Amino acid sequence: MNHPSAVSRFARLALLLLAAAAMPAHAEAKKSSNDTFTHSEVLAEAEKLFGKGAKGMAEVIQKAFDDYGQPNAIIRGEEGAGAIGVGLRYGKGVLVTKGGGSRPVWWQGPSIGFDIGGDAAKCFTLVYNLHNTERLFQRFPGVEGSLYFVAGFSLNYNRTDDITLAPVRLGVGWRQGANIGYLHFTPKMSLLPI
Repeated sequence: MNHPSAVSRFARLALLLLAAAAMPAHAEAKKSSNDTFTHSEVLAEAEKLFGKGAKGMAEVIQKAFDDYGQPNAIIRGEEGAGAIGVGLRYGKGVLVTKGGGSRPVWWQGPSIGFDIGGDAAKCFTLVYNLHNTERLFQRFPGVEGSLYFVAGFSLNYNRTDDITLAPVRLGVGWRQGANIGYLHFTPKMSLLPI
């Protein structure tokens, strides 16, 4: 008789279960690798803001990749800031997620410290661990003055909970010193810096 034995039926069932169990794990691994921007994708996005071949840009972005890896969102924008001991910063831009979604965002924030001057900058922010875009709309403390500089580009970090922002700035103006403060991101423009 050609009846499959209980062992071969069990073996086929086991193979089917293993294949089914492996599929979600493979799909999840594929999803997580596609949820972040690669280094070349980030450089291409940064070139849209700063221009192709901007000297020093790749090195500053590489520093952020070395420190935190691949971001899952970016913000392209511009900002202005000024201070005489107490400072203010205002910016606007577009949040772009790896999945292709985008939305306008604004940020503002106070600072206090030993700095003076003003500047206007193009700002390209790498965003890490932002799994829900609504979580961007909060305050992100940071320290400026201990910045990483290359060819006019600067990099510092702001962090709240597990979300880290790495703003890369290229600007004009003069500002000297160090300060502490925060950036408050909002879905609509606000003149109130707190």
